[in-house]
Amino acid sequence: MCDTGEGGVARTMKLVIAILQDKDAAHTVTELNRRGFRATKLASTGGFLREGNTTILAGVEEQDVELVLTIVRRTSSVRKETLTPQTPNQTGEPYVPFPVEVTVGGATVFVMDVDRYEKF
Repeated sequence: MCDTGEGGVARTMKLVIAILQDKDAAHTVTELNRRGFRATKLASTGGFLREGNTTILAGVEEQDVELVLTIVRRTSSVRKETLTPQTPNQTGEPYVPFPVEVTVGGATVFVMDVDRYEKF
């Protein structure tokens, strides 16, 4: 939807939903705020490691989407971590876990059209 902003200029709004690791969330929100974007942080879980994630919601004008994506890319780094798998919940043969190096981090981002936008 086009919302009428200051001076009667129509604005098309988008909702950016970014899911990233907790370790990256504070830096991402700080950078978004520094650039004048408002963002809401939600605690979430998921992914194959079942670790804590943060979901960031930001309503932005269409022309600002690429800048927001650039900030999220820059602040949510992909990195390698060494993890020790947990013992499976099965009885039977002995299980000796060995550390495994996995790639973590980065972000999953959705950009959605906003049907209606109101700011009170």
